[in-house]
Amino acid sequence: MNLKASLESLLFVAAKPLKVKDLAELTKAPAEKIEAALAELSKECQSEARGVVLVKQGSSYQMVSAPDQALLIKEFIKDETMGELTRPSVEALTIIAYRGPIAKTDLDRIRGVNCALILRNLLLHGLIEAKEDKKKGETYYTVTLDFIRFLGIADITQLPDYERLSKDDTLDRILAGSEAETV
Repeated sequence: MNLKASLESLLFVAAKPLKVKDLAELTKAPAEKIEAALAELSKECQSEARGVVLVKQGSSYQMVSAPDQALLIKEFIKDETMGELTRPSVEALTIIAYRGPIAKTDLDRIRGVNCALILRNLLLHGLIEAKEDKKKGETYYTVTLDFIRFLGIADITQLPDYERLSKDDTLDRILAGSEAETV
């Protein structure tokens, strides 16, 4: 295994900074080797004028776009966030609205696909927010106040058929069934 490549891949797909200890657990490499590989990766990103750089804050690391790409990225994000939502994004947002807080893994199982990009897009639109449950090691998503305000309602419970749909146990049975299949 190429440790530096593994770290770069993990940091590229991570939606948040990762700590050295987390990277060590994921790669099964000692923290000292992780730190050495990260230092090497950081130098490479800076010396090769790449589109991403490695930033460090305390013991956490994250891959971010290079500062000289800021204008391009800003324009791209503006287009992404101002554009209309796709049908899959609307489906995911509906599930989050009626069933939130919901874990990404549950959303993935309900929709049958990896929802990482959809969640990223909804976060960029400011329609959902993420909260990490450190005990479970999972991130849960809920709709934002901006989403509620955008719909012109005062409370999420004012969504059509909210009481019935938020309590419907069909999704719970689907999730329980898919958990049983993976065990």
